[in-house]
Amino acid sequence: MAANLSPSRVAAPVPERAGVGLKPEHVDRIIAERPDLGFFEIHAENYMGAGGPPHRALEAIRAAYPLSLHGVGLSIGSPAPLDRAHLARLAALNARYEPGLFSEHLAWSTHDSGYLSDLLPLPYTKETLATVVDHIDQVQEAVGRQMLLENPSTYLVFSESTMSEVDFIGEVAGRSGCALLLDVSNVLVSATNHGFDPIVYLDAFPLRHVREIHLAGFTESSDDAGRPLLIDAHDSPVRDRVLDLYRHVIGRIGPTPTLIEWDNDVPEWPILYAEAVRAEATMTAAASGRGEFRHAS
Repeated sequence: MAANLSPSRVAAPVPERAGVGLKPEHVDRIIAERPDLGFFEIHAENYMGAGGPPHRALEAIRAAYPLSLHGVGLSIGSPAPLDRAHLARLAALNARYEPGLFSEHLAWSTHDSGYLSDLLPLPYTKETLATVVDHIDQVQEAVGRQMLLENPSTYLVFSESTMSEVDFIGEVAGRSGCALLLDVSNVLVSATNHGFDPIVYLDAFPLRHVREIHLAGFTESSDDAGRPLLIDAHDSPVRDRVLDLYRHVIGRIGPTPTLIEWDNDVPEWPILYAEAVRAEATMTAAASGRGEFRHAS
């Protein structure tokens, strides 16, 4: 179904609907058909050039849809200082496209002057907490807006951690004033890999700070001992197990902007769009019977 959209830039925040990641191979069809979709997410690092075809296409999308801007390169958890040039480019991109939401990962991805290909986990200690809060303060001051922090998918834990992940994330949000992006798929991945109950994790999570949700597919494997191992691959449809957890979350906090992440082996547009339609229908059904729950201001 085509959306009834104005060709002018939409200044409204991201609605409590489903969206998808914007992929270059889908842009022409999206511009031509204007599908009824809540929003699009872009990866900040793909648009840090000054101009060219990517920006022309994004301007056309931004004229019709709200955006969520998702960064993967700030290395919020690194003990090293933030890359000031990267932060300046991120601030400029925020100013240029005025996304309704802006998020980054709870991870580190830099060493010395090099960028790593993975978003690596952190030890949850007082020292790491101070670093993360300081970095988020710098980001929010430079960008001039609130940032959302995403919970990680993990494959190992640090013996030196002195607090749980949910407690750490709650402390970060409380001290920095950032909001949270809850990746439900990451919760299932980590829960499976480390043997904890994802429902217990979600019930302990600081849900009052959540402003966006991510859903994605994963790859199923096993470790050297034959135990189940999930890989956060973003290369397939959202599994029913993830949707079950998503229903639980929406039943607690109500309708929330929800992104379908599909970054590898990207399907044809109708398949990706159908995932968003399914997520939105799930959100609507789950929200219909929820109890009272208030987001933090």
